[in-house]
Amino acid sequence: MNLQEASARAAELRRLIEKANHDYYDLAAPTVGDRDYDLWEAELLRIEGEFPSLADASSPVRNVAGGVSDGFAKVRHDPPMQSLDKTHAKDELAEFDAFVRKTVTDFTYVVEPKVDGVSISLRYEDGRLVRAATRGNGTIGDDITANALAIAAVPRELPASAPRVLEVRGEAYMTRSGFLELNERQAAAGLEEFANPRNACAGSLKQLDARVTASRPLDLVVYNSGGAGCDGFKSHSEMIAAFRSWGFPTAPWSRRAKTIEEVFSAIDELQEKRHDFPFEIDGAVVKIDERALYPVLGATAHGPRWARAYKYAPERAETVVESITVQVGRTGILTPVAELRPVELAGSTIARATLHNEDQIARQDIRIGDHVWIVKAGDVIPAVDSVIVEKRTGAERKFEMPAKCPVCGGETKRAEGEVAVRCVNPACGAQLRRRLEHFASRNALDLKALGEKVADALVSSGMVKDLLDLFSLDPAALESLDLAEGAEEPAGGAAELLPGFSRPTRKFGRNAQYLIKAIGEARTLPLHRWLFAIGIPNVGVTVAKDIAAEHERFSALAGSAVLKNVVENDAKKGKERLILPIKVEAAKAVLAFFESEYGRRFAAQLAALGIDPVSEKTAPAKTTGPLAGMGCVLTGTLSRPRGEYAKLIEAAGGIVQSAVTSKTRYLIAGENTGATKTAKARALGTEVIDEKRLLELLG
Repeated sequence: MNLQEASARAAELRRLIEKANHDYYDLAAPTVGDRDYDLWEAELLRIEGEFPSLADASSPVRNVAGGVSDGFAKVRHDPPMQSLDKTHAKDELAEFDAFVRKTVTDFTYVVEPKVDGVSISLRYEDGRLVRAATRGNGTIGDDITANALAIAAVPRELPASAPRVLEVRGEAYMTRSGFLELNERQAAAGLEEFANPRNACAGSLKQLDARVTASRPLDLVVYNSGGAGCDGFKSHSEMIAAFRSWGFPTAPWSRRAKTIEEVFSAIDELQEKRHDFPFEIDGAVVKIDERALYPVLGATAHGPRWARAYKYAPERAETVVESITVQVGRTGILTPVAELRPVELAGSTIARATLHNEDQIARQDIRIGDHVWIVKAGDVIPAVDSVIVEKRTGAERKFEMPAKCPVCGGETKRAEGEVAVRCVNPACGAQLRRRLEHFASRNALDLKALGEKVADALVSSGMVKDLLDLFSLDPAALESLDLAEGAEEPAGGAAELLPGFSRPTRKFGRNAQYLIKAIGEARTLPLHRWLFAIGIPNVGVTVAKDIAAEHERFSALAGSAVLKNVVENDAKKGKERLILPIKVEAAKAVLAFFESEYGRRFAAQLAALGIDPVSEKTAPAKTTGPLAGMGCVLTGTLSRPRGEYAKLIEAAGGIVQSAVTSKTRYLIAGENTGATKTAKARALGTEVIDEKRLLELLG
């Protein structure tokens, strides 16, 4: 490559990187995968190294990526919030180690998770949070103090042992489970879904209305000093321990290492554990523990010379988009789906990936016939990461959203302000099928015998024209229900529970009795299960529990004074809004449901069936078990999934709550539980215990 060729390539790489930075940081809508972006950066650095005349101080690889947004006051960072130079191979880390050892001796490394979130700075004066800011371009960031105060993990006040003036820096993130629930709410409302937890977090922090931020499942990890208040610490490890004692959530995993071989062992161990954390990580951070050595090693304009980020190879697979089909969801939203050439990824075979909406397809320029990289968003959902443009042949075809519903042929519309295209035919069979599946799902009425195949058959046969038709099914007719040819076992683990589903069958057979039994048991399920089952937008599992906790029974929801107060007090931040965990969007959605024609008809049908689900606070409590009648709240990073602990607590007679109240007996606090949360619990008379104590109570 001569100078002219190098200059042209460098200009092209800068254009690509700057556009990717704009999409990623400013729009929170990435159009290129991390691996491709890192390769562009590495190539540009190599060109600028080989041709020093092309090395420009304004080059994107020599400055901190990110930007500032309109609508926020600006904050100047002193010292600047830098990024980290990245490595992708162990030999590159070995080169870093060799560089360090040429300058300093007798030191220790610390290896920590590289959280894939959004960098923020928190400043405290006299023990109170006075300012929070994004990193921005490293020198100037956005003042997001109001939004930071909406994150439960951010301490509002510090104990007296903390410095009078303290600035800490860390990473805001969205939990994987919270990301999945948020995207479900976004899709149901016809709004843009987020590409991954990191972008969901960025979009949440850049809200001009802090109430929106408060409705998002955000958390925090603090990992560095912002300068003020930390001069006295001799080591990074000592500083992190102090942060933890002051109530800041810190990384739940770290290792110290004396040699580069021990560093390699630590990053390998971390890679094995990467899916165990509630947050996504994309690598490890390797830094020197002794803080006195930082000025000796110095820094560049981009980042410190005493630390490096080691990026794990992304878990992705190459495949081909063989076609794009369109699904119709329970709210009528048309969702394009990439039908892929089957490929193995992270232990499973991937043959389909949601493309969310036509805007997302256009943004990523995904075409039928494209070679693409597939990843798992939130480590769960298959998604198209990026198109391998260089493999295009010219035979690829652009996708067009159908003008009519592909299932019922009905009219479709795209409402102003929404990205979703909806089928507006209320009699669309596809919508009813998907609503029926949701109605029968595990967190709803838990009708394990009613999977996708059975839902399709019930609707196609005309036996179910509305959800509550399930409660008047004729057992004899159900016995003769004809499933699709070659039907497989229904979803939800029914194969292990139901005799007769151990092999494909055309007849529902004796399992009809199992479904009738499950429907009968659903009559007595608590209010929050029914509220979630209806499928009201913005009402997920947790929100349904919060609403149910404030109402005696289902019939009390129509015209609820509690919900109306939440809505009315929202703008003026009234008393009810500060006390109740119910979010205004959910309150509006529930009220709108009961005011709608369908909602009124549903409530009337339910009453005619003699069903009026009651809240768990009204239902007779389990009177036996070591936790009988005791309220319990789970928080922090736990060694087991919260759902597993919830089942154990309920089996022991306890009541699992979503927030600490005066009726909460135990706050089970895992790693990274903030001091503010535990202080509030103790003020209400709630005992704070750890997992070990919980297991002792459970016996």
